Amino acid sequence: MAKGILGKKIGMTQIFSTKGELVPVTVIEVTPNVVLQKKTAETDGYQAVQLGFCDKKANLSNKPETGHAQKAATSPKRFIKEFAGEEMSVFEVGQEVKANIFAEGEIVDVTGTSKGKGYAGVIKRHNFHRGPMAHGSGYHRGTGSMGSIDAARIKKGKKLAGRMGGEQVTVQNLEVVKVDLEKNVMLIRGNVPGAKNSFVVVTSGVKKGNQAINPEALA
Repeated sequence: MAKGILGKKIGMTQIFSTKGELVPVTVIEVTPNVVLQKKTAETDGYQAVQLGFCDKKANLSNKPETGHAQKAATSPKRFIKEFAGEEMSVFEVGQEVKANIFAEGEIVDVTGTSKGKGYAGVIKRHNFHRGPMAHGSGYHRGTGSMGSIDAARIKKGKKLAGRMGGEQVTVQNLEVVKVDLEKNVMLIRGNVPGAKNSFVVVTSGVKKGNQAINPEALA
């Protein structure tokens, strides 16, 4: 995995580009992340950096969480993720990772937990086609065939009605429209998964990203 940062989805708005184009953007709060742990090939068998985002109340933290955060001279965090690879190894324990790790115009992937929709049928959940809606039809929004007669059972993986949403979703190839280091926010073109105030992970695009870390982010 390439470089990344943790943030919180604030909501959506729209801005005008320099060409006068109306651009829908998602506002992501990226308060400086703290490097809680650094793993190396010598000690752990691989290179990775563990980031923490959003302070956690002291009365909600147990002793292991508090002790782990104290090693980085910070408070316990609510959202913790690990970024494997050499790109993030330039950061040290206790150092802050800020929004300027990404530059305007860079392509990123955003991962979050999709909104929960509750129990849903196959048409809403899996985009099934409905049956004829005439009065004489005995089939409208049902699941349809369960499989062949010979198997005499429903095979694993069959798309059925059930709980929809609340799953990890990644949207790829999104453009960073603006990075405001003073307000600790990033504006990303388009929508990203998750409800308002939900945590998200922003990483460099797997398909079109992988740009080097901005040297100013290490200052």
